[in-house]
Amino acid sequence: QIPKDPTQRWLRELTALSQQLQQVHPNVLAKILKQRTVYQNEEIVVIDKPYGLPVHGGPGIKNCIADVLPILAKMLENMKAEPLHLCHRLDKETTGVMVLARSKEAAEKIRLLFKTRQVEKIYWAIVLGDPDPVEGVVEIPIVEKEVQSHQSHYKMTLAPNYRLRPEDGKVVKTRGDRSAERAVTRYRRLAAASACSLLELQPITGVKHQIRVHLAYGLGCPILGDHKYSHWSKLAPQKLPELTLRRLKLEQSKARHLPLHLHAHRLCLPLGQPLDFVCKPPFFFQKTLRKLELDIPKD
Repeated sequence: QIPKDPTQRWLRELTALSQQLQQVHPNVLAKILKQRTVYQNEEIVVIDKPYGLPVHGGPGIKNCIADVLPILAKMLENMKAEPLHLCHRLDKETTGVMVLARSKEAAEKIRLLFKTRQVEKIYWAIVLGDPDPVEGVVEIPIVEKEVQSHQSHYKMTLAPNYRLRPEDGKVVKTRGDRSAERAVTRYRRLAAASACSLLELQPITGVKHQIRVHLAYGLGCPILGDHKYSHWSKLAPQKLPELTLRRLKLEQSKARHLPLHLHAHRLCLPLGQPLDFVCKPPFFFQKTLRKLELDIPKD
């Protein structure tokens, strides 16, 4: 039964987003990924990764991309193909351009390109607030820490190696956390409206959850629907500005259903000649842009 009220209908769609692909048969999932293939040649297959689909398996995960790579390879190659290989990862909630390799050699070559930062990656994110300045680079190391609260959990967080001296506000270097990883993210604002912004992001390094942490804790602009990094000490749904809720026609009590609005928009891979791949944001992301009156830049 489909609700008549468009807001209720949208809420139903959002709630279903993360569950849908966990319920389907692996063959059906492989078929979905086949339909979402944007490019293939003898070395690689590029897919537009759907929302809510983990790349790797884990506790409580029924379906993931890694598990269906052998089935997908057969579907693409008419039955006698070696399984495809993962070259990089995207978070479960991130959508967009993802590269798979047809052989171990190709996978190693592409992993090396990612590791040596020769792959240009451009993401789009809808964030709360407005970054100040509207364009710049966040360069703050990131480390994983345990959050001590009534529900202890682990989160990535900033480990800056500078601090402000309380007596005179001067910037002084501190001893960095040994286990922290260097993390650099370029960003620029593409549009702003409804107490939100659309940002274009270029992660120069590839630390786990880097974009989410840099935006939330570095710029104070968490990604819309990022319930994990909108607070530090608790696990709770994101608190949205009044104007944003009004435009989305949502109540704060339903904010927990909002999906993460982070999309791998473009990827440039220097394989022989540079290969440039672009994936349009998913339907729910475009719908949010419209509701918030954020104008999509024309490429």
